[in-house]
This record gives sequence, C-alpha cells and structure tokens, in this order.
Amino acid sequence: MRSLTEANLKMLAGPRSYERGLGYLDAVSGVEVGDGWVTASVHGTERYEVELTLDGPGGLSGECDCPYGMEGNFCKHLVALGLSVLAQRESLPRQRKAAQTRAQDLDGWLSALSKDELLALMREQVGEDRQLRRRLELRAASARGDLAAVRARIRDLLDISPFAQYGYVEYADARAYADQAGQAVSAIGALTGSGRADDAITLAREAMKPLADAVEMVDDSDGWLGQVGTDLADAHLEACRAARPDPEELARWLVGHALGDVDDGLTDIDPLDYEDILGEEGMTVLRKSAVEAWRGNRRGWAEKYLMERVAKAGGDVDAVIAVHAADLSPNGHTHLVIAHELDTARRPDEALRWAERGIQDARDLAAVDTALVDYLCDRYTQADRLPDAVALRRDHFGARRTLLAYQQLRAAARAADCWPTERDGALTLLGADAEQRQPSRYVSSVLVDALLDDKDVDAAWEAATETGAHDEQWLTLADQARPTRPADALRVYHRLAEPLTKETGNAIYEQLTSLLLSIRDCHRRLGTQDEFTTYLTALRADQKRKRNLMRLLDQHGL
Repeated sequence: MRSLTEANLKMLAGPRSYERGLGYLDAVSGVEVGDGWVTASVHGTERYEVELTLDGPGGLSGECDCPYGMEGNFCKHLVALGLSVLAQRESLPRQRKAAQTRAQDLDGWLSALSKDELLALMREQVGEDRQLRRRLELRAASARGDLAAVRARIRDLLDISPFAQYGYVEYADARAYADQAGQAVSAIGALTGSGRADDAITLAREAMKPLADAVEMVDDSDGWLGQVGTDLADAHLEACRAARPDPEELARWLVGHALGDVDDGLTDIDPLDYEDILGEEGMTVLRKSAVEAWRGNRRGWAEKYLMERVAKAGGDVDAVIAVHAADLSPNGHTHLVIAHELDTARRPDEALRWAERGIQDARDLAAVDTALVDYLCDRYTQADRLPDAVALRRDHFGARRTLLAYQQLRAAARAADCWPTERDGALTLLGADAEQRQPSRYVSSVLVDALLDDKDVDAAWEAATETGAHDEQWLTLADQARPTRPADALRVYHRLAEPLTKETGNAIYEQLTSLLLSIRDCHRRLGTQDEFTTYLTALRADQKRKRNLMRLLDQHGL
C-alpha cells in the first residue's frame, strides 16, 4: 500500500496522462479491493477494465485494456482508479483484510468438499461459463492424447463465423473474437508444458494460416488480434526449444514462412530467434536457403530483408552490400544505406565512393535524397575538401531552388570563404525564376525569403515589389523594415488589415489587433499619432458589434 501515492501515479503516468486522469474520477465504478490488487471499470470512449497491483515485485503497477494501456503504458484510467483508491485510503486496510479472509474462507470451503461435490460444482461452472468449458475441453483432449480433437477444437476457436455479420467482425465484437482465438494459442502452449511439444509445433504452424485469414476480416483497430499473433509466434518458438526438431527441416520452414509461403502476415517470426535451436547445421541450411531465394528474386522485399538479416547476423558486410546493390533506388537512398554499412564496418573510403556514385547515378538531382547530399558534404568538410562541398551544394541548389538549399549553400560557401561570389550566382538564378512568373501577393517568392534570410531587407523589399510576394512575406518585410521605412510598412499593414475587418472569429481578431499595434507604431515613428487616433476611432465604431474584438482592443490599450 505504501507504493500507492500521488507522486508515484504521476511518475508512472507522466504529467499529461496524470492531468487527464483527474478528469475521469467520476467515471470509476465497480471498485473491488483484493489482497494486493484493486480492480474497477472506467468509462471513457468505451468501458475499460482496469487493475492496479499495489505491492508487486516492482512496486506499484497497473494494466488497462484501453488502446494506450495495451501498449504497456500507465494510462489516465489507471490514474483515475489510483486517485479514487487514495480518496478512501483509510478504509483500504480493512478492505484488504476482508479480501484475505474471503480468499481463506473460499479455499477452506473448497478443501472440505468431497470429490463428488467438487465435480458437481465444476460441472455447474462449466455449464455457465462457455470459456471455461472450452479451456477444459481442450485440456481433456490433450490429456487423452487426442490430437485430432485438439486440432478440431482449435479450428473452431479460430473460426470467425459466430462473430461475423455479413462475413466481417465489427469493432464491437473484435475483442471477444480475439479472446477466443487467444484460448487456442493458450492450448498450444499448454501442450508444450505437458510434454507434447512436437504436437504444439504442428498445431502452431497449422493455426497461423486461419489466424492470418481472420485478421483480414476483423476490425482489429485496438490490436487485440495482433497480440494473439505475437503470442502464437512465441508459442511456436517455445515449442521448438522444448522439442528440438530436425534443424534442417526447421530452417527450411522458417525461410518459407519469412518469404510468405505460409501466407501469414500476422505472426512475425524472425528466423534468427531460432539460432540456438538450429545450431550450426540448421544455420547453414538457413543461410543457403536465404541466398538461393534472394538470387531467384533479387528485388523481392521479403527475399531482400531475409538475406540482409542473415548476412548481418553472420557479419558478412559484402553480402549486405550485394543485397542493396542489386536494387539501387534512382534517388541515391540505397547508395547512402550502403555507405552507412561500410562506415560501420570501418571502410570509409569505400563508403565515400558509394555515396559519390549515388550522386553520379541520380537522373534528377532535384529528386536526390537530401540525406545523401548532407552525408557527402559532411565527409568533404571533414576531409578539408571545402571546394567540393561548395560545388555539390551549388549543384543541389541549382536543381531545387529552395530556401533550405540556399541556406546550405551559404553555410558551405562561408566555410570556404567564397560566399559573395556564390551568393551572386544563387540570387541570379532566383531572380530569373521570379521574373518568369507574374507578380502576385499570393505566390511565395524564394528570392524574397533568401534576401530576408540574409538580412538584406531593402533588397528583399525591392524584389517583392518587382516580382511579387506572398502576404506572409509582406508582413515579415513590414516588420523588419518598420524601423527604417515606417511609411512603406504602414501601407502594407493597412492593406493586410482591411480584409480582416470583414471577417469574424477570435483568431481573426488577434491578427487584426496585432496589425493595429504595428500601425500605431508606424504612426508614432512618423509623428502622425492624430491620424492613427482618427483611424482607430472610425474602425471601433464600424466594428463595435464584435464584442470579443472590442475586449481585445481594450486589453491592448487600443
């Protein structure tokens, strides 16, 4: 109980979930206190079942079946339950003691029952609890060694028909179906625990296809069925660890599964997780099969991924490179991946050559992966090859003509002490682009952005006047030019403010107020405060019905 504190709740949930949990205190219902645990229902978007473990090995912990909680997070619903329990902390010891007493009484009562009485009780429960009946039927079939019965029962548990309307399981029924499918996986795991791991392997593999087929027909928005798939993969791995099947057969099955021969997109099985089971004999077959599959389809995604994983696991960098080199992307991204692999292998010269080849092979430098350009420029800079870095940035800017490319060219040229010359050439290109389009206050101009970024306000103003600029650029220009060109800035502010007076909404009012403050500052600089007073008085009279605007103007002294 000592671990349940507001501080621990906030630490586990984080500030955001903790604050959101405060709003769910009234949504907690059905609180049940046990010996070391508390459960309840919390009504949010759906009704979620929540459980807090008060004195676990790691201290306070909790589980919730909401989507965020299912990802392992301590959610707002857990916070709400924890705070509700803290609100009645004085009665908690008494409730826990009562729970202990109830558990002891139940155990004592069950222990005192005869075999016939226990059987009658179990039969009664089996008749009322369908899930319990299914679990026990599976255990009975397993205990008899009746593999056919177990297989048939698992097939029934994976059947979506009882939950599907019009052949599809809706969101509201997805959780119930996933719970049922989970019973099938639990049965497979139980086979391993009872010494029948070979049967568990067989049934796990057979279950993968119907489960994969089912996921196509289930609204698994909350990921319940995905978790069942993960559990099935784990059950197969544990069964293989227990049974130690033939390593060559296992290796071939793993490759077939990875390549989609099993038609399974749900149970994500990594063949390398089986390395200790396969041993050297099985790993040899795995590697050989992966290579053969890749050679048969060098551009297949599954083949490439498997081959890359196997090659990396074996430390074969050249094989990894061969996989990527067999399907090079035209934008140079694959070249960059290869360069990083070679850097990791401490082969920097080869890495540089691959990166340079990526630029050379690119059909369109405008579409090249910018990360490749950045990588090369960093390498050139580290090697004191500053002219090469500038040349690459110049070519890249010439192809893309963006503000970012301009900024990157400027940084490289300044490092090489040649920015004035490079700047002239870059601005000439941007100027030519600007002249090719009609002047407009609705089209953003990279030339204006570049000049503003250079803090060359006068040149930016001239470019905007001659070639056009977007309204946001004009506002930035006015803000930066106001100290030296208040009359020019004033005209911009008036033009931008005028259409806002015809609109409504708090966001509009905030924009208009900001412009009025700038207009007032321009008049102050020009010594024409009386003109502003006249303008503002007329504006307030015209806009007086907009009470939120009037309130905002009052707050800013307008």
